[in-house]
Amino acid sequence: MFGKILIANRGEIALRIQRACREMGIRTVAVHSTADAEAKYVKLADESVCIGPPPSRDSYLNIPAIISAAEVTDAEAIHPGYGFLSENADFAERVEKSGFVFIGPRPESIRLMGDKVSAKQAMKAAGVPTVPGSDGALPEDPREVVRLARAIGYPVIVKAAGGGGGRGMRVVHTEAALVNAVNMTRQEAQTAFGNPAVYLEKFLENPRHIEIQVLADQHKNALWLGERDCSMQRRHQKIIEEAPAPGIARKIIERIGDRCAEACRKIGYRGAGTFEFLYERDQFYFIEMNTRLQVEHPVTEWVTGLDLVQLQIRVAAGEKLALRQRDIALKGHAIECRINAEDPYKFTPSPGRITGWHPPGGPGVRVDSHVYSGYMVPSNYDSMIGKVICYGDSREQAIARMRIALSEMVVEGIATNIPLHRDLMLDQKFIQGGTSIHYLEERLASRP
Repeated sequence: MFGKILIANRGEIALRIQRACREMGIRTVAVHSTADAEAKYVKLADESVCIGPPPSRDSYLNIPAIISAAEVTDAEAIHPGYGFLSENADFAERVEKSGFVFIGPRPESIRLMGDKVSAKQAMKAAGVPTVPGSDGALPEDPREVVRLARAIGYPVIVKAAGGGGGRGMRVVHTEAALVNAVNMTRQEAQTAFGNPAVYLEKFLENPRHIEIQVLADQHKNALWLGERDCSMQRRHQKIIEEAPAPGIARKIIERIGDRCAEACRKIGYRGAGTFEFLYERDQFYFIEMNTRLQVEHPVTEWVTGLDLVQLQIRVAAGEKLALRQRDIALKGHAIECRINAEDPYKFTPSPGRITGWHPPGGPGVRVDSHVYSGYMVPSNYDSMIGKVICYGDSREQAIARMRIALSEMVVEGIATNIPLHRDLMLDQKFIQGGTSIHYLEERLASRP
């Protein structure tokens, strides 16, 4: 097992990884920008290294600075968390070539699954169902593009092969708009991702967003750890996540979960990962794989009783998974609300100093946050300041506990989206379960 791990991230996930390491007796190194010098996880780390000024490109995306910090502190491994460099194959490669262990998949796996075209092809070969669409990147000939769209059937969605985070996609309802949409998405993809390749998929009208958590070691053992429903989202950004997904037959889930685990074995995957699907009319359609830990991993931890971060570390250290698929049993229900520093309905960021901070507590309540009273929320990074996760024996109990937790939670000095979460916990459609990925945006659009 590693003696020292460098955490190449910030915020609540840096603290979450640090806690897992401390429990395992592993020393930690926190890297930070000047904006995060007073952060809780920096103060709690065994060592800390400033790697640059506030802009991400000069600090948390600065690969040479992170590698240098690992060298000067004699760290043995680097955990990338989520976001930033967590799905950057070049970073993973640099980490390994510099003599450190990357706590995540091999660089070739990140490359394969990071390109949505090659990922889709790999999943088709592994027997994982995919959304009907083009077999690869779209050709330059507009007539061929039109022919492909006709074969798929409108509406279609144009997607950037190297895209992510809800960017680089455009829905097209008519043939007249197709060629222009493809050209615009190509230009955006080149600018945002350095890769102009785009592809076409059938646009599903009212799907849910269901994902399967997987874990694999380097000895060809792979497990799936249940599913999550992440359909409550706006602009492709998740707001609420829960496990298990309400209203889907277990036989259907088990069939798709087994295929995901088998796909991991076929591609030689190592570490934690998530297969993301659109689900409509009892059918699953693969859209992408995230080759990292997810923001919403705590809901899976609640219902499985497993520590995903510690399992990530053990797998990276070369250990064999001690679990078998028959050992994975889901119990109860968990819901996570992402707490963001933003206007609850306009979603404009709200950085600034937190003058009052009172997190909730009680049975079945977990709060993952790096925030404290007096903390300055910087304007340079993602607006998420924490997560409230509630667990119950049933979905109804989990919702009831979340209502109580949100009513107790106090954040003063800045605006947060807590009022939106309080509203959603009383929303009849959410309470019934099974809303589509479009539900929240439609609900917000109908507000007076």
